[in-house]
Amino acid sequence: MKGVVFDLDDTLFDHSGCAEVGLRGWVADLGRTATDELVARWFVIEQDCFDRFLAGELTHVGQRRCWLRAFLPLLGVEVPATDAGLDAVFEGYLARYRQSWAAYPDARAALEVARGNGWRVGVLTNGSTVQQNAKLRAIGLADLIDVVCVSEQLGVSKPAPEAYLRTCQALGVLPAETLMIGDNLELDVIGAQAAGLSARHLDRRSGGTLLELI
Repeated sequence: MKGVVFDLDDTLFDHSGCAEVGLRGWVADLGRTATDELVARWFVIEQDCFDRFLAGELTHVGQRRCWLRAFLPLLGVEVPATDAGLDAVFEGYLARYRQSWAAYPDARAALEVARGNGWRVGVLTNGSTVQQNAKLRAIGLADLIDVVCVSEQLGVSKPAPEAYLRTCQALGVLPAETLMIGDNLELDVIGAQAAGLSARHLDRRSGGTLLELI
């Protein structure tokens, strides 16, 4: 191998954990209680709106408004009538989410092993270019990564083959010389393999770690 590409959310960056902490704090700020059922509903809504963003149906800001229109009624909170009102409410959640940003404990060590192997190191992630790069800087991993490719910047999302191929091109390595690692079986393994990369699935729910896969 000459290169390795990591997914970001729920691979290097603990999105699910940070989002839950942020959500519970924000809901408390609104004077409500974030039950486990409400937390589960939030993640379902988040995925639905995010999928619409990736499909080009919504802008990055539009998906946030989508979340609130679906979620606030579940809290018994009035939905703002204007986009500006929705954006103001979402800033409350976003501030809580950002406060909780954290890398997984094994993330930096895995990146250091990859660099120690002499590999080029990349990140390929679906999402907003500004936010995904901000996460990497905030959690202290940006200095170990050669290339960050984000779907918004690329114009294509995983599992489109072009997403993986353009990332390899940016790294200066061939797909056959590149390993993809991520938590999503479809996006980070099956999609990568279809584009000619090797791939390994990170199953954190079963206790899997990045260091086992490098």
